[in-house]
Amino acid sequence: MNQTTSTAKLFFIFSALFCLCASNCKAEIFEPDTSFKQAISVKYNLPELLKGSALKKVVVDYNDIIYILTDKGLYRVNDKDLVRDVRYTPLAEKIPVDVAVQEGEGNLYYLYKDKVLTNAQAGAFYKILPEKKYAMLAVAGDGSVLLAGDSVVSLCKNESLAHIPKPPGKLLSLYVYKGTFYALTGEAVYQLKAGRFIMLHKGLGLKTISFRKDEIILATAKGFYGISMLNGDSTFSLQTKVPVEDIDYLKTIDDNIWAATNDGAYMQEPTGKYRYYASKRWLDENKVTCIASDSKKNVYLLTPTGLNKIEFHSQTLLQKATYFEEKIRQRHIRYGFISNVTFTKRGDIATAKMTDTDNDGLWSAFYLGSQAFRYGVTRDKTAKRYAWETFEAFERILSVNPLKGFPARTFERRGFKHSDPERWHPSQDTEWEWKGTTSSDEFVGYIFAAAVLHELTAETATEKKRVADFIDKILGHIIRNNYQFIDADGKPTLWGRWNPEYINSIPSTVSDRKLGSTTIIAGLQLGYALTGKEIYKTEALRLMNEHGYLKNILVSYKNIKPTAGVIHLGVDIGSGNWNHSDDEMAFLTYWVLYKYAFNKELQQQYKQVIIDHWEIEKPERNALWNVITFGTTGTIDKESTLWHLREFPMDLMRWDVKNSHRKDIVLLPPNFRNQLTKDLLPPDETPIHRHNANAFELDGGEGGTSELAGDEYLLPYWMSRYLKVIE
Repeated sequence: MNQTTSTAKLFFIFSALFCLCASNCKAEIFEPDTSFKQAISVKYNLPELLKGSALKKVVVDYNDIIYILTDKGLYRVNDKDLVRDVRYTPLAEKIPVDVAVQEGEGNLYYLYKDKVLTNAQAGAFYKILPEKKYAMLAVAGDGSVLLAGDSVVSLCKNESLAHIPKPPGKLLSLYVYKGTFYALTGEAVYQLKAGRFIMLHKGLGLKTISFRKDEIILATAKGFYGISMLNGDSTFSLQTKVPVEDIDYLKTIDDNIWAATNDGAYMQEPTGKYRYYASKRWLDENKVTCIASDSKKNVYLLTPTGLNKIEFHSQTLLQKATYFEEKIRQRHIRYGFISNVTFTKRGDIATAKMTDTDNDGLWSAFYLGSQAFRYGVTRDKTAKRYAWETFEAFERILSVNPLKGFPARTFERRGFKHSDPERWHPSQDTEWEWKGTTSSDEFVGYIFAAAVLHELTAETATEKKRVADFIDKILGHIIRNNYQFIDADGKPTLWGRWNPEYINSIPSTVSDRKLGSTTIIAGLQLGYALTGKEIYKTEALRLMNEHGYLKNILVSYKNIKPTAGVIHLGVDIGSGNWNHSDDEMAFLTYWVLYKYAFNKELQQQYKQVIIDHWEIEKPERNALWNVITFGTTGTIDKESTLWHLREFPMDLMRWDVKNSHRKDIVLLPPNFRNQLTKDLLPPDETPIHRHNANAFELDGGEGGTSELAGDEYLLPYWMSRYLKVIE
């Protein structure tokens, strides 16, 4: 055995022992991919006849038939449509005044202007009423029906109609719970006992109530509170730190409190935290007037213009990944690139168009990486095909333009460019145009994609050479041009610069110095590993030793702060808030920096660099940063990783979202990292964004004019599978 082989074996043994002994090591991190509840939105189609009509109430019977009471009759859900309920011919053309579901039994009861009836019990219950006296009803399990109008309240029991003294004030609604009837006015809750109403609780500005075990939950314009249904005593005080204080309707579903407001709906979880459902991600409009639920605990939210369902769909993370993979193949692959999709009509997938972006190469690296890791886990040849298909787009960014080794940002057939039209140039292939001004963001995408492709899918000498040639051409261009990307005008691009004159002109308190040093050293290390060309190792060591690039890399992220007066070509790069694009670039680079380190000593130094950055990023709970850190250092926040993957929204339409008005969030004073709230909101409640945005952003969106693909989920998911974070 030669010395080289012995050293290699010792290094392998050391690495294995490190993985076994490190904090949160892989052997301890396995998490079975069990099913979890994923909230998704279903919006029902409203027929033309109902547009502009009054949608009054939604109820669900014991068959899970969803009924909508309107001023044009009773409608029901039929697949994704609302249709007139004409199944019972004698009732088809009648318009109910109110409908209610019988407590416990789930039978639907109809109140008309002159009668009350049900089709249950073979239709035996049928009571003629004084015309136009009653406007609402509630039905107990024993078949008794409480009826009320503006000036009268009656109890229909055993086919007799007994009048009950009406409580003072305007009756807002009737309820039945555990066989007891309740009436609500704006000033009190009344309980029906021995044929008369007894005031249980006196309040102010009451709007709606609901029931939970032995409690009554009361809502006002200032929040909600609880009382005992036994004696009316307080069970919990007025809750004002809620997403929206002014509540119009309450519903208790599976012991969780649901509230309908003019600005969306929300649910209080058992932990006391709130889940907020607003914006067109969840609703056709934000004003919610009524809530119902079915036997599966799905929630139906009625608005003045439509019916929406929050469906709690049981799925695994793998099933979620499969959904995004299929969606991507259907509408997000443009010449192999992962494509932005825009809509001619807001939110209408039928009008989807694939368009170029400023960072096609970087975004496509996420998708290529996801498929490479997927292949590493499953050996599914389809995943390998998809990864290489995207790599073909990477190869073409070099050949579509005449500049040797210069990668175009993206390309398109002539005359169809979308982003920054002034930055495009004609290709030597007259059918095509290409976009210049390529930046360090793109370079990071190239080295990450090349690294994982080389590690996981390049299985033949030909495949490995393709990857090596790609990186070799780009690095060759950079080195020949004094560590710069030189564009069609013969000048360096704005952000394609890694030369010492630029890098070391930036103070160490500005992230560009550290990040630029990190990305170019990682690229040179990769170039040496893939091509074996000594120049890449020599140049990397020269930059590290003679120009302080290693020292730059080792600067702690705790050192980064606002630094006024750092201007690059008219751009202030020192002032302002934390740059989250830099975080994205750094973490993708860390995979390459660590995996392709020249020696163990460098690798240990890089490990500390990664952990230093990860500790600052922990509040963002980003699954990708977590698994990259785990794959390089053995450290992970497993709970946050799983939380991020599970809470990642299924709907990636970039709807306008607003959270800044919420009363349940704790806002922080302005700070450099722009962490707006004490606690991070779930990603399905915040604006849709890629990994380069601030996870704490509360408001934003593009009005439903575009959609992300889902590679933002797929990369951390498949990396988690590959690294055995998820089994």
